[in-house]
Amino acid sequence: MLTAVIFVCLPIYAKPPNIVLILADDLGYTDIGAYGSEVRTPHLDALAEQGIRFSNYHTAASCAPTRAMLLTGIDNHLAGVANIPEAIPPEQSDHPNYQGVLSPQVETIESKLLSSGYHTYMSGKWHLGHKPHERPSARGFERTVAMADTGSDNWEQKPYIPIYDKANWYKDGAELVLPDKYYSSEFLVDEMIGFVDSNAGDGKPFFAYLPFLAVHIPVQAPRDYTEKYLEAYKEGWHALREARHRRAVELGLVASGARVEMESTADWDSLTLDDKRYHAKRMAVYAGMIEAMDFHVGRLVNHLTDLGEIDNTVFVFTSDNGAEASGSMNQAGLLSSFLLGLRDYSVEYETLGERGSFNTISASFASASVGPLAFYKFYAGEGGMRVPLIITGQPVEMKGSVSDAFAYVTDVAATILEIGEIPADKTEMTGRSLLPILSGERDGVYTERDVVGYEVGGNAALFRGDYKLVMNRAPMGDAKWHLYDIKKDPGEVSDLAASEPERFATMLTQYSEYTEANGVLPIPDDYNQGTQILLNAINARLNVPLIASVLFALLLLGGWLIYRGRRQSS
Repeated sequence: MLTAVIFVCLPIYAKPPNIVLILADDLGYTDIGAYGSEVRTPHLDALAEQGIRFSNYHTAASCAPTRAMLLTGIDNHLAGVANIPEAIPPEQSDHPNYQGVLSPQVETIESKLLSSGYHTYMSGKWHLGHKPHERPSARGFERTVAMADTGSDNWEQKPYIPIYDKANWYKDGAELVLPDKYYSSEFLVDEMIGFVDSNAGDGKPFFAYLPFLAVHIPVQAPRDYTEKYLEAYKEGWHALREARHRRAVELGLVASGARVEMESTADWDSLTLDDKRYHAKRMAVYAGMIEAMDFHVGRLVNHLTDLGEIDNTVFVFTSDNGAEASGSMNQAGLLSSFLLGLRDYSVEYETLGERGSFNTISASFASASVGPLAFYKFYAGEGGMRVPLIITGQPVEMKGSVSDAFAYVTDVAATILEIGEIPADKTEMTGRSLLPILSGERDGVYTERDVVGYEVGGNAALFRGDYKLVMNRAPMGDAKWHLYDIKKDPGEVSDLAASEPERFATMLTQYSEYTEANGVLPIPDDYNQGTQILLNAINARLNVPLIASVLFALLLLGGWLIYRGRRQSS
């Protein structure tokens, strides 16, 4: 049964504040300057200095489940988005919790804000439904520009992988044709500025949801941004991970111990000079894409300043999950060339990241992107679930501070509603408002006895106090439960399951109670997310080239077998 949030210490404003919720896509824990990155992010860093950084904030390790919880404040299963829709196996697809789109029975925070007098705007990635009644224009947003898929090209209107026949963009619920001159981060901020201007001066506050495509694959950036970082990554991913860890420790974001290196991280020193040069540029494009996003965030901040709205605006910045570790599409080979050719993509060094180019950063640089944490997107390790969270504006008393209080994605929805002065009797959610932390009233909103459960695609976790029970499936995980003190051991190195058997057993029981209460279904034993996505695409989209899908599935299977063989022989 869902519990109502009880609001306290409601701030008093001349009018309810504007609220800007900015969501990066696949941004790792240490990918911005305020969290230890070498990437130039002056505008996000300024928000951090004016507000509060959360060092122990967790989200789902996958995009659509995060977005469902972020906009409802309830568990992703109860919201109807147990997994991304592209990856739900047929054994689960008939269950209402596993539709991959927002349940019509769930009310969104934007609809609550709209009914309470807010203007509500969205510009960016939706990924919570394609049908007319599932689009953001039907779920509480007044004005929308929405990309409905899991990802899209950043330079033109085309899908980035063969599972889609087109890139599905909508404006105010109708199909949208993108302009010829288009770069995703610039376009989305342009649209948002237009929405804000359309009602400027009418005395009503606004809620602006800005979910960027950056830095989801394909990783793409204007050449001027990429060139700033061409020399930045020549020492490789091991050196970058160590440097990020040191800076995160200096900033008070993580403990100094518990270093970990993922098995998927390649040996930089074994690469040829040409390979090092190529990989370094892949990461340079990624850094450029982050800086470009930051630049356009700055444009929005400056515009609100010019409108005289900045002092009455609360900003919330976070990411939907940790860094994306896929990288095989950039590798030379007949299959990669065939798949990329289906969408007219190139992986040539000279134009990497530019129009017509496909780019990823690989598991090795993804490990540095989330450093010093373990795992990445899709997995329940800290690298997949722990991401930046910055909140700035009038509720924040301790400006420039870092909070190590545990926080979860559903808490953002509860916090936004309280900031927007939405009465408690209108809410029904499991998230808890973080306002007591922002105001300095309390150090945290969860006690040592409170639990938060999580599951997506069979990867699972349960948080209680400083402890985390976690299980990750193949190919990167061992499908076994582990117990960590994530305050002292953010790298999840020292398994406490054997040394603390009573805590381990109690948390296993509590996880079982979580699955029952939230309608979590067992995952098929042979489930593989990548393969399932392709099988679903074949079944649902007859115009997807069958040979491409089969070959891609074989590639995934072959890669998994090679990886398992290496693990067994090590």
